[in-house]
Amino acid sequence: MDSWRGVSVPKLPGPGPELRIRDTATGQLVNAAEGHAATMYACGITPYDSTHIGHAATFTAWDLLLRAWLDAGHDVTYVQNVTDVDDPLLERAARDGEDWRQLAEREIARYRGDMEALRILPPNRLVGAVEAMPLIERFNGLLADRSALYELDADVYFTRSADASFGSLSGLDTEAMTELSAERGGDPGRPGKKDPLDALVWLGARPGEPSWESEFGNGRPGWHVECAAIATEYLGTVFDMQVGGSDLIFPHHEMSASHARVAAGGRGAPAFARRYAHAGMVRLGGEKMSKSLGNLVFVSELVAGGTDPAAVRLALLAHHYSDDWDWTDAGLVAAQRRLARWRSAVGSVVGPGRGLAAGSVAGGLAAAGVAAAAAADRVLAGVRKRLADDLDAPGALAVVDRWADAVLTGPSAGEGQPAVAGSPAGEGQVVRDVVDALLGVEL
Repeated sequence: MDSWRGVSVPKLPGPGPELRIRDTATGQLVNAAEGHAATMYACGITPYDSTHIGHAATFTAWDLLLRAWLDAGHDVTYVQNVTDVDDPLLERAARDGEDWRQLAEREIARYRGDMEALRILPPNRLVGAVEAMPLIERFNGLLADRSALYELDADVYFTRSADASFGSLSGLDTEAMTELSAERGGDPGRPGKKDPLDALVWLGARPGEPSWESEFGNGRPGWHVECAAIATEYLGTVFDMQVGGSDLIFPHHEMSASHARVAAGGRGAPAFARRYAHAGMVRLGGEKMSKSLGNLVFVSELVAGGTDPAAVRLALLAHHYSDDWDWTDAGLVAAQRRLARWRSAVGSVVGPGRGLAAGSVAGGLAAAGVAAAAAADRVLAGVRKRLADDLDAPGALAVVDRWADAVLTGPSAGEGQPAVAGSPAGEGQVVRDVVDALLGVEL
């Protein structure tokens, strides 16, 4: 399916540093990319409702990762899926008396619009489950060839015993996995399964539900195998980063990786993601923001109500991607004030007057140029350093805050002199480009 429209990213002086990320599986801070070619798979939306702030926070985090990679000079391939057929989508469509395809189409369009508003860079490939049916069938065929599947009442399951490394991502014990599986869409209590944690890879056709023909009978795919098939098809057997919300660590990411290891041969060879990163949950009034609870703040509604999308983005960036946090009106107001302050600072740095003493005009221009270049270099280096350290967005915002404070409280703030080459006007342009290229905020 089509992705959304991207924005132009300013080219910054010199390459940025290598991004180091906290790998979920090991807890270690490691290079996010292994080589010049950097590859990432992000689990996308199930389109049965609009993009809420929790989604926006997650995808903004991976947008920072992508921007840091591009700044470091990597050749990036980024793939994201859309689960455009699944139980929650079908249930919502049935509840509202709407065709499930029309519901999915409308919400995917809204999602694209929200991503454009937030200036999220688009993936190279946005792949829906429906269009990926042939890939999923081929992938399931590999699992069958490894004797890793079995049938139960027309449904097909993956047996976790086929993967000796099962559990290596989450590090959870069987009891904890079983509990989370029941909470997050699994069926550990189903009679007849060989193991409660065996995952569904093909759901036999149900009356009134969509289905597709396959060698496993009419039906539709399981969730975990969808991502395993799409990721390995477009990124290869091994790729750099698997990313998503922390609620996907188990069972979704654990299961997808397990499927991929077995499909690749299951003999200890590397398969699936080298690294994993997970975004924290966003709460509203102390409760996790989720569609099932209905405690949602929607990006589209904020923007339609007149909120600047750049302020929404800054409100998200004020929190480290891996932290759980609460969305509040006060947080959005603080982000709006920050945006206004940054824009005021950039707008005020327009000429050689800032910082000039009375006396030689030539000497003053030279001094202003040196000071401006140094200030701009500090912002560039500071933002790069903070983002390279596990995407420390709050630290990067603090770097720009210090610059803005210095501009707006300096001895010549607001003089409004005409710009000249090498003057503080150049400083303002560099800062504007840094904030745009690395933080995705247009000043």
